Amino acid sequence: MKTTGISTVAEYLESLPEDRRKTIQKVRALVKKHLPKGYTETFAWGGITWSVPLKVCPDTYNGQPLAYAGLVNQKNHIGLYLMCSYMNPKLQQKLTDGFKAEGKKLDMGKACVRFLKIEDLALEPIAEVIAAVPMADFVANTLKVHGKKKK
Repeated sequence: MKTTGISTVAEYLESLPEDRRKTIQKVRALVKKHLPKGYTETFAWGGITWSVPLKVCPDTYNGQPLAYAGLVNQKNHIGLYLMCSYMNPKLQQKLTDGFKAEGKKLDMGKACVRFLKIEDLALEPIAEVIAAVPMADFVANTLKVHGKKKK
């Protein structure tokens, strides 16, 4: 989906087809309800992004805020990017087990849960994963993996 000229979450939501907008709004509300303190919501990377403000962690590997989670309308699916679960076997397992317990298919890459309808998601395990990583822990783990930005 093209997002040229869009700079805010409100503009992004307005640009979406009605069915996708309704689904994304519901998932957005879930994320916002369970998001640990301190992360900020912005429009970045072509969708809604919850990240660590640069004033908290300015020395990132790419000079951009550390993305904790994201929600993006794609051509063939909606993507819920759970960077908080990337390289975290316990959180990955929570998602796998939670989807299985609810009888739902988990369509996930490294950090992206792909879906079309809210009914495709196991909401409780997703909420638990979103709530699982306080900002200080996320920053420490990310910097440990990526190191400081190259000068």
